[in-house]
Formats: sequence, C-alpha cells, structure tokens
Amino acid sequence: MSYKYETHLHTSDSSACGRSKGEEYIEGYLKLGYDGIFVTDHFYLGNTCISRELPWDEWVTQYCMSYRKTREAAQGTGLKVFFGWETSYGTGEDFLIYGFTPEWLTEHPEIIKITQEEQYELIHSEGGLVVQAHPFRERSYMREIVLHPNHCDAWEIANAGNTPEMDRSAYDYAISHDMVMTCGSDIHSTDDLREDMVFAMETDEPLNSELDYVRLILSGKGFRTVFPKDRLDCKPLDPSLPVYWRF
Repeated sequence: MSYKYETHLHTSDSSACGRSKGEEYIEGYLKLGYDGIFVTDHFYLGNTCISRELPWDEWVTQYCMSYRKTREAAQGTGLKVFFGWETSYGTGEDFLIYGFTPEWLTEHPEIIKITQEEQYELIHSEGGLVVQAHPFRERSYMREIVLHPNHCDAWEIANAGNTPEMDRSAYDYAISHDMVMTCGSDIHSTDDLREDMVFAMETDEPLNSELDYVRLILSGKGFRTVFPKDRLDCKPLDPSLPVYWRF
C-alpha cells in the first residue's frame, strides 16, 4: 500500500499570489486520491499577504491561521493537513521547511534575519528538513540562478510551476550528485487540481506528523516522486541566466 501527499501548497489567506483558500482544496485532493497536504505559504521575506508591521508573535498567528483553518476544515474527511513554509531570499532562492509547529516559529524570530547557510544549520539543529524549491527556475524578477546543494537536504526536482526543461535540469543535477529528490505542485488555485497536474510524494507508510516526513526524507528511502510520465522527456535548460553554486 502507498500514500500520496502534496508537499508544496499556497493559500490566498497567507500568500499574496494565492487564489484559493486552504479549505477549498480539500474536496479536490480527496478526489485525486491524496492522503494529506502540506500548507507551505510564502514566508516573511517572500510573497506574503500578512503585514510585516505586526509584532512578531501576532504576525506568526496571522500567518499560520490559514493552516489552522485548513486543518480544522479537513477533520473527519480523511485528508491530513500538515504545516510547513516556503522561505525566500529575494533572488529566487526559495526553500521549503518542514518539521515544525507554529509555536516553534513564535519562539524563533531570528529565522527572518539569518542567511541560507545559517538557516540550514538552525533547521538541522532543531530536527527539521530543508528542501530547495524549484532550483533551476527562471523568472523575470531573478538576476541569476543560485543553487545550494550543501545547504539543503533535498531538491524539488518536479514542480508544476516550472517548465519541463527547468525540472529536467534539476533532475539531472540531482542524479549526477546523488541528491535526494522531492516533488510538489506549488499549487496556488483549485483550478489546477487535475489528474494531469499531479506532482506529489508517494510514501510506503502513512504520515501522522510533519516529523514523519522529515524522518523519511532524511533516511533516503520509503518514498517516491510522482509527476506526469512525460515530464522529463525533454532536454535540460539552456540557461539564459548565470548559474552559481554556493557550497
């Protein structure tokens, strides 16, 4: 038996680019056979819609409200809802963080002032997981592609917001450097809940907490990436932006 999870999801209550509320996703994910979802809204330095004028503890409360509302709405449906976040560093260096609670965030206001390297050290020291999101993504707002193979535990090698060429580049790099691979849709709207848009993680055991996912990914076994079969049937990206590796 296997279990299917969405690991990269945005809601309109916390992400400025989100177009659907968290509770609006539940029915669609159940119809697609998912067992759970991670709500990973854009964090403090990213495209959040929560005012940065708020005191830190109030900001965290408002930011996490969407996750809590989604989890409450999913109770009794069979769909599990987990917490995570997507932190950004302004130039397309985005990381998915797993393994913590909203309460942990309240106790760690320094999280918004540290470097990518310091983030990795902190998250690891506290028992969490760092995944570099869509590492070969190109966007008009990005000056360069910056990769952090030594400051993450895994790479998101398939993402519905990427072009196939971007994903192929991430996949090829992960394979050649023996990196752990994850997958998530980066969904922003229920309009994208379709069979041909399934980008997920499949596990051999059910997840009962965020830490179950952390344990599996860090172990390097008991899971698989799920994405459209023809997704990687293309050549890698011919970069139009400079690519830098930060080891």
